[in-house]
Amino acid sequence: MEKHLTHPIFKTLADCANQLGVDAYVIGGFVRDIYLGRDSKDIDVVTIGKGIELAELVHKQLGEEAHLSVFKNFGTAQVKFNDLEIEFVGARRESYNRDSRKPIVEDGTLEDDQNRRDFTINALAIGLSKSNFGKLLDPFNGVGDIENKILRTPLEPEITYSDDPLRMMRAIRFSSQLGFTIEKESLDAISKNKERIKIVSKERITDELNKIILSPVPSVGFKLLFDTGLLHIIFPEMVKLYGVETINGKSHKDNFYHTLEVLDNTAKKSNNLWLRWSAILHDIAKPATKRFEPEHGWTFHGHEDKGARMVPKIFESLRLPLNEKMKYVQKLVLLHLRPIVLAKTEITDSAIRRVLFEAGDDVDDLMALCEADITTKNPNKVKRYLQNFELVREKLKELEEKDKIRNWQPPVSGEEIMEIFNLQPCKKVGDLKNALKDAILDGIIPNEREVALVFLKEKAKELN
Repeated sequence: MEKHLTHPIFKTLADCANQLGVDAYVIGGFVRDIYLGRDSKDIDVVTIGKGIELAELVHKQLGEEAHLSVFKNFGTAQVKFNDLEIEFVGARRESYNRDSRKPIVEDGTLEDDQNRRDFTINALAIGLSKSNFGKLLDPFNGVGDIENKILRTPLEPEITYSDDPLRMMRAIRFSSQLGFTIEKESLDAISKNKERIKIVSKERITDELNKIILSPVPSVGFKLLFDTGLLHIIFPEMVKLYGVETINGKSHKDNFYHTLEVLDNTAKKSNNLWLRWSAILHDIAKPATKRFEPEHGWTFHGHEDKGARMVPKIFESLRLPLNEKMKYVQKLVLLHLRPIVLAKTEITDSAIRRVLFEAGDDVDDLMALCEADITTKNPNKVKRYLQNFELVREKLKELEEKDKIRNWQPPVSGEEIMEIFNLQPCKKVGDLKNALKDAILDGIIPNEREVALVFLKEKAKELN
């Protein structure tokens, strides 16, 4: 393994460990990523004692370019140097109280430290000391598990997951990110211990959930979350999408699996986490709006509006940010049917202007979401929808260049309307503003100030 330790930092680490007379090892993700062929800038170093002292000496050797952080309460330290982050900790043994995932920590051996790791692929260690520099220590055949794309726990999976239930989310995240299969005994243990996830903070759960959403094929992770029962606990609103109901021989599609298809389609188009969240939530209100009408079959009228109103509560529950990111998702959920309607009907300039006006700078993401929402297995329908979406895109571009509606601001403001007509803030001001907006969006008048002023004077007469 010496050929993988050519970066000068490893010589510094080795020299400092030898100077202190401690055994030190690179462990965990950095070693795993060597076998996966991935670059890693995060280096975890475990020592048999003196973890903080080693960090302090390494920091001193690296000089002013390095930054040291010491966390004495946790017995850890971190050195940031250029683009590297090096974490130092003394080898430890852990035991757990059933009501907490915070361990009781004692000094331990390297073997103790490898035993406490979440998965065999993260228990790999490489020696840094003079006696074992570059030697791989792989007590659980983690290399074999990487080659076979298997996720296993070093010790009994039920103990591993019960001790720290967040490891269940991590198992599913690694499976989704890396395309690994969770070994059957381990997968069964996740199902058995799923209720233990309730002792983990929402923030930590959502952090793992976001990583699953950002994985190459997110549906892999969501299917595992669903099959193990974890999704029912952490995100019950999504589980309600599952299932098909049939009345008089008429069925609706399974909106859970449809949502996963839309999510995967979106993932092929963009790494934008919040666009992917929009895909997850675009049909979230279908269970609440589902109705059976004998003449039409199943309907979900207004699910886009109700779904948009559900977004803030879901974000709050999952400890997602309640800022412009939430508003972005809310907007796309609200508007996700607009381009689909345009693609099915004759495209009018007025309808295009309104989509531009309401979507603003997010209109391209809205179109990407709508294209991802095409999950029909009929190739002719797919082809027709995509051709129609191209027409919508062309029309959007043409009208945007001509009318400059995206992020449009009215040529006459509400304050000016109050001044011109000597009005205090009241309903009439809003009526005039809306009339002006509609006239411009409907193409009745151009988006020009002088014409707008004439229009407002005429409209004011109508409104008395």
